[in-house]
Amino acid sequence: MNALPRRRFLTQLSLATASLATLHRLSLAATLPRRRFTLDLTPGAIGVSAEPLALLRLAHAHGFESVQPDGAFLARQDQDGLARAIETLQALGLRWGSAGLPVEYRRDEETFRRDLDRLPPVAAALQRAGATRIGTWISPGSNDRPYAENLHLHASRLRAVSRILADHGLRFGLEYVGTPSLRARFQFPFVHNLSQTRELLAAIDVPGTGLILDSWHWWTAGESPEDLAAVRNADVVAVDLNDAPAGIPLAEQQDNRRELPAATGVIPVRGFLRALLTMGYDGPVRAEPFNAPLNQLDNDPACAQTIAALRSAVASVLD
Repeated sequence: MNALPRRRFLTQLSLATASLATLHRLSLAATLPRRRFTLDLTPGAIGVSAEPLALLRLAHAHGFESVQPDGAFLARQDQDGLARAIETLQALGLRWGSAGLPVEYRRDEETFRRDLDRLPPVAAALQRAGATRIGTWISPGSNDRPYAENLHLHASRLRAVSRILADHGLRFGLEYVGTPSLRARFQFPFVHNLSQTRELLAAIDVPGTGLILDSWHWWTAGESPEDLAAVRNADVVAVDLNDAPAGIPLAEQQDNRRELPAATGVIPVRGFLRALLTMGYDGPVRAEPFNAPLNQLDNDPACAQTIAALRSAVASVLD
């Protein structure tokens, strides 16, 4: 084969390969449902601090589509203050994400009952503001209670929480913690994967109580996209999207040292996100990297890096 035909052949082969790759992306785009979830700003997770109305404007300026509601702030507002918060949210074209649960249910009974008594006004304020989602996380172990005893306690306490939230139109999400190095610190392991969380949800047995999925915990729990195949949109209250540091074995990964979505490629984010698209998930997707360099940034650069990472991760679904 002389040089010219060979050059022409290689050029044609390159064009054909590029065309096939384009067709693959177009085919994938055609088979996946359109994105319904929002790119969410959860400020504390990325070291951002701002007055709640200023936070809404910050989110809009950087292209976020939803914002974590501050239940305590909303509960302090009179009718005019609450109206301003709602008007600002709507004027900026934003939605509420998922609030954090202000109930410490993991400690002693007195602390739990005190916080539970304070929950109804916060739940009512979130409802008046139009928020519909709230969540918390589950400790993956205990030094005091074996699994069955701990499951009974969690189900009892979280059932009481769930009923108050359901009475105010709030879906309640539970996040399992899959990190092996964290679980190893406890004498008695507890709920730390999807199937165990479903067991806890069945024991709670309150409609509207569901899952918070986190790509970090999904990956550290050893789960795959196939494990998400049976999960429905109605099951999922909120989603955290994170990556992991490179060069560290999974068993040695530390829960509070993560990376922004798609930063390293250690966590197979594409399969995770495809599962969300397939189920038609329509809630907030937020970054929770517990990343020290990010937390040291001012608000604007921290938001800019976070929204860029979220967009990059979503775009990678079609790569």
